[in-house]
Parts: sequence; structure tokens; C-alpha cells
Amino acid sequence: MPDFPLTVCERYRPNVALLLIDDSGKLLICERVEEDGAWQFPQGGVDEGEGFLTAFHREVREEIGLTPKDYELIDLRAGYRYKYPDGVRQKKKKKHNCVGQEQTYFICKLLSKKSKIDIVQPSQEFQNTKWIKPKDFKLSWLPEFKHEVYKQVFSEFFGCELS
Repeated sequence: MPDFPLTVCERYRPNVALLLIDDSGKLLICERVEEDGAWQFPQGGVDEGEGFLTAFHREVREEIGLTPKDYELIDLRAGYRYKYPDGVRQKKKKKHNCVGQEQTYFICKLLSKKSKIDIVQPSQEFQNTKWIKPKDFKLSWLPEFKHEVYKQVFSEFFGCELS
């Protein structure tokens, strides 16, 4: 029997994220409640035994108050993965037993009025929203460990390069 080192299987937490566009092609981004200037998409973890689409609808409802009748699913893509940096990793590993997240992005068209979006939720994660052209997203709004995933997402969904 050959001698080889054992490898530890790294667990990535399944995650779903919303790319919501309006009729003009603008994209919804949300500013995190705990950090001014930190903009991202509504997103969250898939619970044990929960399907990805069910988790997606739940997260959208919990974070911005929309139900499936308020948006139309256009496309989805999976396999976007990032690792947490050491400080974050210890906290997340303790909470979720994972080293990072593997995201599935759902791109949707808003069917209802923008005014229906409600970030004031019981577990409020966002303090503000805005609509931007995808090419105007700034990587500086994100922690560095998420940069590569966002570059991929913007390239693959919107055909634009972020810097």
C-alpha cells in the first residue's frame, strides 16, 4: 500500500445570491448594515435539507421583502467559490463548519415596483439600496477575498470587467 498524506476535505457552505435587474438593465446592490460603503447582492446560506431554489426565495424574502411573484428568474449559474481569510474563517468555521462559500447566482428581472423592496426586516442586513449599471460596480466595496468571484460573475452575466 503506497504511503500518502491524508487530506482534509474542506467544506464550503452552499450559498445563493440574487442579481436583480430592472427594465433599464440596472442592477440592485445593497449596503451592509454593519459597514458603511460595503455594497453587495442579497445572498445567504442554504439550510440543511433545503433546496437551492427554496433557499433563494427565502433569502430574497428575508433580505429585501420580495416574493417570487415580484421577479422573474432568467438564468442561474453555480460553482462560484471563495475561502474566508483566517480571521473570518475561524468565526465562520465555528458557526457553519466551513472554510468558505460556494455560491449559486440567480439573475432575475424585477416585475413589481422598486418601492416594494423593503430592507427593514426582522434580521436586517442592509441599510440602503441603489440601482447601478453593472459596469459601475466597484470592487473596493467588497472585502478582497470576494474580488475574484465578483469579477467572474460580472464577466459571465454582464460581459463587463471589474477592476
